[in-house]
Amino acid sequence: MPETSPLWLCCQIGAREHYAIPRALHQHRQLAHLITDAWVLPQSAMNLLPKAVLANLRERFHPGLTQASVCAFTGSLIAFELAQRLQKKSGWDRTIARNSWFQQQALRSLDAIAPQLNSPPTLFAYSYAALKLLRYAKKRGWRTILGQIDPGIVEEKLVLEEHAKHPSYESNWQAAPSQYWTNWQEECCLADRIIVNSLWSSKALQQVGIPTNKIDIIPLAYQPPKQSCDFVRIYPSTFSTERPLRVLFLGQVILRKGIAALLEAVEILRNQPIEFWIVGSQGIAKPQQSHEKVRWIGGVPRSVTAKYYQLADVFLFPTLSDGFGLTQLEAQAWKLPILASRFCGQVVQDKVNGLILHEVTGEAIADALLLCFNNPRQLEIFSQQSTNTQNFSLLQLQHHLQTLPIKAEGRGQKAEGHIYE
Repeated sequence: MPETSPLWLCCQIGAREHYAIPRALHQHRQLAHLITDAWVLPQSAMNLLPKAVLANLRERFHPGLTQASVCAFTGSLIAFELAQRLQKKSGWDRTIARNSWFQQQALRSLDAIAPQLNSPPTLFAYSYAALKLLRYAKKRGWRTILGQIDPGIVEEKLVLEEHAKHPSYESNWQAAPSQYWTNWQEECCLADRIIVNSLWSSKALQQVGIPTNKIDIIPLAYQPPKQSCDFVRIYPSTFSTERPLRVLFLGQVILRKGIAALLEAVEILRNQPIEFWIVGSQGIAKPQQSHEKVRWIGGVPRSVTAKYYQLADVFLFPTLSDGFGLTQLEAQAWKLPILASRFCGQVVQDKVNGLILHEVTGEAIADALLLCFNNPRQLEIFSQQSTNTQNFSLLQLQHHLQTLPIKAEGRGQKAEGHIYE
């Protein structure tokens, strides 16, 4: 990266992308500070606490950032979460409160960091937990970059429609309050650049008035586990009752992920020797008469997911809308052919390393799976062509970040573009 490029301040709640953006910047000495909600070192005494206390915090660390400057608020986060439970807050109330809590903590860190900076930095923050941080940065003439984690309000409208189509599924999903989207609108206006992870997300943002020339498409970065490099996938010559086709769905079990269409496909294929493994936390009620060929495995730790990628024959990702879909890269690392919709990041090359579902319906999924079932040799070819991860490497991510326009809008200047009516 050029010498004149400003250092970056990354404000990140959670472990999104396994800290890929700060890791890529740190490798090229462009990361000034990572500000995050929790950071638990492997040797920390906190790892001795009961699993229930730190279930979601044990992976809040990455060895690639061991030498980086990290500001975290782990103790405060635990206190915050306990208080939320005592107050019996949940859903959007809890999410919005957490985002606000994080920004208040991050602002204190920025106040401490700002006097130490020799030149205006670039401030990066993820959507929905960025508004106060972007306001702070703009007042100081810093460059601002928003990481848009999903397709925004367009996605919510699609999910609303899906819930209206399938009222029988008892879902715990709720639409966001209007203020949530009002705040997001201001985030988009304050950002000099908006990073999305897929063409689908870019189109969704453009639909609500965000100008194309403000959006940069940068795919997620992913580093395959070392064990996957030597993994050899073997398919039978034919699938049968003794050796059925094993279909893996791994992710949140919610309507947005296409679970209704998947279960429709199960019914269509009920007489075929095809097993469906559904791995992930359930956001809908399990059907009362679940098909015997469906295994409802539930949520598993990230470290356990590799087992399911290895044992499956095909990965099914029939999402109605996703900012990208990191599980596609995880599946590809284990040389697992993918059947994916068009409404996510472009990992699947149709008929090269998998199949693209041109619509998310039970019929479309069933047709694609029958093609796989009847052509195990084709699945083997897909598998052999599922190893190109160059476009999703940390090096490629760093290249994308390097080529972003570096000029920030002037202090007090209003961002261009008109967000949705």
